[in-house]
Amino acid sequence: MELLEYQVKEWFGKIGIPVLPSQTIDHPTDLKRLKINYPIVLKSQIYGGGRAKAGGVRFVETTIDAIATAQNIFNLPIYGELPEVLLAEAKYNIEQELYLAIVLDTAVCRPILLGCDEADIDWEEAGEKMQHVVVEEQFSPFYARRLALKMGLQGALMQSVSEVIENMYRLFVEKDLDLVEIKPLGVNSSGQLMALNGNISINERAILRHQEIAVIARKLAARNISKEGNGNFGNWDGVEMHGKIGILGNGAGSVMATLDLVVNNGGKPGVCLNLRHAFLTDTIPTNFYTRLERALQILTADKSIQVILINFLGSIPQAAKVAEVIKNFIQEQPNNISTGFTSNGNRNGRGNYSIPKLVIRLAGSDLDTAKKHLSDLEDFGDISIFLLESLDEAVKQAVKLTKTKAKK
Repeated sequence: MELLEYQVKEWFGKIGIPVLPSQTIDHPTDLKRLKINYPIVLKSQIYGGGRAKAGGVRFVETTIDAIATAQNIFNLPIYGELPEVLLAEAKYNIEQELYLAIVLDTAVCRPILLGCDEADIDWEEAGEKMQHVVVEEQFSPFYARRLALKMGLQGALMQSVSEVIENMYRLFVEKDLDLVEIKPLGVNSSGQLMALNGNISINERAILRHQEIAVIARKLAARNISKEGNGNFGNWDGVEMHGKIGILGNGAGSVMATLDLVVNNGGKPGVCLNLRHAFLTDTIPTNFYTRLERALQILTADKSIQVILINFLGSIPQAAKVAEVIKNFIQEQPNNISTGFTSNGNRNGRGNYSIPKLVIRLAGSDLDTAKKHLSDLEDFGDISIFLLESLDEAVKQAVKLTKTKAKK
């Protein structure tokens, strides 16, 4: 998960990395209350690079120019993305630009300090110019000074850059990051340093350990949800599409395989959810069964979903509870739903369906008990259930159901 520039600089400022006076702008009229002296630079806050070339970074001298420019930037799509916020920042005159980064190298399982005396790096030639230091033991200022020396820095500048590297490393460790990058680190005529732009990549496995990061992750997930999609999707580890068949699985592989089969059989997948793990933004403990309960509610609330295709295989702790969750889900539905239980594709029951039909495929000895319990649902079921042995049969049935309803 990556942060926007203004979020990066908030973290930089708190950890002691020098940043310019800045202010976030939610609307062009906010510039009437700007607390920064002109001239300033307005920056589009979007994910990805190329802002400057696309016109998303502009210098302005007055309030009138700033408001007009902000209006243009807010309406300027970059890689198809419109900014929700701009960053207004004081202008800074630089004499030199440096590049600094700390990255987690998974090959050696150690953090690596990177530095270059040029900020605008051609990555095809980076091996010749980029200096690096592997943090082989517990970090100490020695590693930071070593990198600064390898970059060719001397005197006060070497000491200042070393202090920035130390603070970058402290942030890297405290927040469980994969990357901290300053590009560029500006140096003015008096030798003062300033982080003019930066990138932070958060290790997603660590989100649950940091409440502040979990809040950012939830907002990011909500921001990426289509306005026409299900508003609960941001809480799940899955794929959002816009078809009629919602897919539930207990592993990324099973979910994607089911999705591919649906497409190959002429179906249109909708929201696909992997229930094996809690989503990265969950801040309270969950288990497989609470996630299954919530997933059924989410897909039922999505008016575009006509069929819920469940494909569970392998080992699930207390697998019999799968049937219990589905049973409770059915009992909670209104009584004016079509009745009937269908096993192996033989339909029993008539009427109009106001909630999705369930097509269920369970594979694995641990799930045999759940299958037996599900077969007993015939006595009270108020929703059509198709319990099938093979995934191919289940997918074909799910696709058939959506097409049958479309003909009606």
